[in-house]
Amino acid sequence: MTKNKIICLVAIVVMAIVSFSNFFGVNIAGLSVIVGIAFFFINRFSKRNITSDDSLNVKAIGTNLKDKSIWFWIFSPTIMNVICFTLATMFLPEFIEHIYNRTEFVISLDKIFLLVLQLAIFAIGEEIAWRGFFQKQLSGLLPIIPTLILTSIIFSFGHFAAGNIAVVSYDIFFIFINSVLYGVVFYKTNNAWISAISHFIANLSGAIVIILFF
Repeated sequence: MTKNKIICLVAIVVMAIVSFSNFFGVNIAGLSVIVGIAFFFINRFSKRNITSDDSLNVKAIGTNLKDKSIWFWIFSPTIMNVICFTLATMFLPEFIEHIYNRTEFVISLDKIFLLVLQLAIFAIGEEIAWRGFFQKQLSGLLPIIPTLILTSIIFSFGHFAAGNIAVVSYDIFFIFINSVLYGVVFYKTNNAWISAISHFIANLSGAIVIILFF
């Protein structure tokens, strides 16, 4: 194993450890994104030929979006959000308040322009860290299905917020499902911009629901 691969392996272990910090009352899980972004670019610029394996290829966005089959995967997390909030409204109404409490300190729900900007930044940041770096590095060690599952488990637990066990489990479950779907988008395109578009649309749809309720 090369020195670069060892460094990347250490980085994904650090991301995993930091993501579980919320379970122990240390709210630093968000730092996993910063670690992932940092090592994504360290790894990227350590390669002589960046364009040969570039997960942030802006020029490829148009080509990726011309593939009609990818649009289903791009919008599938938003579809899952519709299912999630619909079921919650009928059977678990306290879930909406849980989401509001979990997100109100990081996004500005009362300022639309700022909200959209924040959601866009968070989406590309998380996709660079978790798909462009974590998933991609892990896929060099594991087949794609275990890679998607393990990445999504750690990603979803990084969003853990204390509360009623049924509500928290419901929240983590749908975050996990959406993470798998973002991972599929990235796997099919090798482009974090495309998975970020999917992530942004899904988060925006969730934010709209929260705004309507509150």
